[in-house]
Amino acid sequence: MSDAEIWLVIGLLALATLIARSGFWLVGQHIHLPKRVQEALRYAPACALAAIIVPDLVLSEGRLDISLANPRLLAGLLATAFFLVRKNMLQTIFFGMAVYTYLRLGL
Repeated sequence: MSDAEIWLVIGLLALATLIARSGFWLVGQHIHLPKRVQEALRYAPACALAAIIVPDLVLSEGRLDISLANPRLLAGLLATAFFLVRKNMLQTIFFGMAVYTYLRLGL
């Protein structure tokens, strides 16, 4: 690609981002989403987080690894159980990382 093409792509991506992010702000309160859509959008952050985390837990070197020998999966399951009991996100992060480190190093 030439320099001009690269700058054109950067400019078009910036324009697309600007339009996508400012669309609802510019239109404002003129758009009313149905109640069902508003309720469904409440779950979007959790779904996005799951889409990022789950593949990291169950894939090992590009292959599916759902055995208990997978330290990431085991640490994720134990951290989930810890969170269900304690309901504290910061403690869950520390607990999950400590379990993962322990399993990975084989102490």
